[in-house]
Amino acid sequence: MSRSDLFLRDGRMLPKDCFHLSFSRSGGAGGQHVNKTETKVDLRLDLAAAEAVLGPADVQRIRTVLARRLDGDGMLCVTASEHRSQFQNYQAAMERMAHLIAAALVRQKRRIATKPTRGSQRRRVDEKRHRGEIKRGRQGGGE
Repeated sequence: MSRSDLFLRDGRMLPKDCFHLSFSRSGGAGGQHVNKTETKVDLRLDLAAAEAVLGPADVQRIRTVLARRLDGDGMLCVTASEHRSQFQNYQAAMERMAHLIAAALVRQKRRIATKPTRGSQRRRVDEKRHRGEIKRGRQGGGE
């Protein structure tokens, strides 16, 4: 097992060959350290290569759900630059990638429409009638 392999919640593993990793200098405050070290991590998942592990249906689902995160080559992009350490940013990027993929693969349950029960309909109408009586009782004469 390599530290670059990504394990998904459902037990599948994306090998390191599916990922393209690059580093660059982080922006923001940090003084001299941030100006001379490449700690920002740019992690990209090649969905065409991941199709062998995930299957075409799951890859298509990722493409549609995460369309805003795809680059021009159709790769899923994640960046991390919140830590001063390159390794910590790498771990954060891998974790973020795993969460994104897991969230994209969750299938929503189809809602089955049901009719309200006769008792609930009766209670609703009785409550409306009761409210109307309360409001009618508030109407006093203009004395």
